[in-house]
Amino acid sequence: MPRWLAALLVLLTSAATLVLEIVAVRLVAPYVGMTLESYTAAIAVALLGIAAGARLGGMAADTRPPAHWVGPATVVGGLLVLTVRPLVHALGPAVSDAGGGPLASIVLVGASTLVPVGVLSMVSPGIVKMRLSDLDETGRVVGRLSALGTIGGLAGSVATGYLLVATLPTTWILGLIGGVLVVLGLAVTPRVSRLLPGAVAGSLVLGAALVTVDGPCEEETAYYCAQVVADPAREGGRTLVLDDLRHAYVDLDDPTYLQFAYTSWFAAATDALHPRPQPVQALHIGGGGFTMPRWIEATRPGSESLVLELDPSVVEIAREELGLREGPQLEVRTGDARRSLRAVAPDAYDLVVGDAFGSLSVPWHLATRQLVEDVDRVLRPGGTYLANVIDYRPAAFLKAEIATVREVFAHVALIAHDGALEAAGGNFVVLASDEPLDTDAVLTALGLTPDHPAQLVTGAALDRFVGHAQVLTDDFAPVDQLLTPYSG
Repeated sequence: MPRWLAALLVLLTSAATLVLEIVAVRLVAPYVGMTLESYTAAIAVALLGIAAGARLGGMAADTRPPAHWVGPATVVGGLLVLTVRPLVHALGPAVSDAGGGPLASIVLVGASTLVPVGVLSMVSPGIVKMRLSDLDETGRVVGRLSALGTIGGLAGSVATGYLLVATLPTTWILGLIGGVLVVLGLAVTPRVSRLLPGAVAGSLVLGAALVTVDGPCEEETAYYCAQVVADPAREGGRTLVLDDLRHAYVDLDDPTYLQFAYTSWFAAATDALHPRPQPVQALHIGGGGFTMPRWIEATRPGSESLVLELDPSVVEIAREELGLREGPQLEVRTGDARRSLRAVAPDAYDLVVGDAFGSLSVPWHLATRQLVEDVDRVLRPGGTYLANVIDYRPAAFLKAEIATVREVFAHVALIAHDGALEAAGGNFVVLASDEPLDTDAVLTALGLTPDHPAQLVTGAALDRFVGHAQVLTDDFAPVDQLLTPYSG
């Protein structure tokens, strides 16, 4: 095998394993969420597959001439790449119904990617054996091909994270990678006529499965599997679903209609502390369906909202399907909210609303004391910080987040479903200010939301609930580990 072709095989098979690692996280997100556990599962499965493939490839290289099997292994690896998406969507619903969690991520990623990664990782040891013509060159040959494999993995990671995911659906990415590997494998197979019919038939069948097996995504953004679901009970009702979570509900005909409990509590706290029709300047960390900015604009003429939203595609979906209309009263800035917040002038807002999520968890860097300090910086004296948190018993993350907010704000309260602190959990709203909160007004406003009965926890009761919870910082914020996911 020519040296350049051997190098190309090592580069592409190594790159493909890292492409699969990244794509797998996106594919499993609608079923198990996109959390630290799902990323860890993808890395663990990829490393296990690489280790197993290297071992098996080394054994095969010592028992059979690599020239006989390296090409077919590449073809089989390419065909297996085409099976990843259909397998995830076939197994995903059952895994999700079983309760999800960290183990579910490992099971789903492993079932779909372990075998293709293992088969592709067999190629490099075979190439090493083929290129070794003199034992005196062992170190040089092994070192060069190992370096090429690492460069291939690096190229696959960078290309996927910065280019492929941003420009192509996962179906196209997997089809492209699988197709290239099949063609390359056939090109280096000595007796290709024996392999060609099976490779063509396999490509057609598995390629058809790749593009026809239906998943839950209406649209794949750079960060989410997104879909907008119409509400059959309400003509203008639309629910934005990102990955495995209902992120937002909007009524296209009535922006004042708030279906989710936590948005009703946001509205009640805003009404209590910034009474209508007083306009407010509001900053929103997370856009989603843009429910609250639309509600503020409808209920307080003259108000202004700045929304910091990570995903440009979510903004586009909101424009096309969720009634988002930008203008002087509503500005949207895309990009990471933490970075965007640093550019906001101090003492500029009456209200900051935190409602940014990756799966069930607040992204860790939006949950730390440093983030809360930045929120305090942009709030005017007497301004209000409202943060949506999802957690379940024993609610370690919720307690840590309250402790973190209390490090910065002198006055903090918690809005929760009646009985939620003692029962399973759900959505909670953390309410904070540097001036005393008018708790009577908040309780009165909460009483006007009978569909979502709530309690206001303050003072000694909040102290007892939080206990000695840790404060989250940029140096230590194990959000995904503290969070208790919903278990059905």
